[in-house]
Amino acid sequence: MSQMFLDKFKALVPKYLEDDWREEEDGIPADILNEMLDAHDFAIPLVLREFYLALGNSEDLMEAYHFFWDPDELEIEDGYLLFLEDEDEKFVWGFRVDQLDVPDPIVWRRNNARGDWQSEEGTFSEYVFDMFEWVFEEDPN
Repeated sequence: MSQMFLDKFKALVPKYLEDDWREEEDGIPADILNEMLDAHDFAIPLVLREFYLALGNSEDLMEAYHFFWDPDELEIEDGYLLFLEDEDEKFVWGFRVDQLDVPDPIVWRRNNARGDWQSEEGTFSEYVFDMFEWVFEEDPN
């Protein structure tokens, strides 16, 4: 299996947390991740798998602004694989289930009050890198 984003996700630890990346502290080892995902009857996109391998145990990044769901908490609802929610549970983010075989699919956001989905017009990797840049951006003042 090729690795498209694993090293880029690992690089977020030194970039934003000013520490070396450590598999035991920051990532989820592949055998443990496989066990967590085996409970599901769906496969996750490559980019989400690599995200968990790199950052799945890093609370500082998994809960930096919104809350990424643990691999065993992933669920399908409304035809979307849900993986992220905001603190107030007003929104959830997911992938369309017909796009789960795409290595880096487009992210969609659901307004929980209205139940409607809207495209974020970017892939998971784009969304994550942009979100962390925004969250950890230094205040210019």
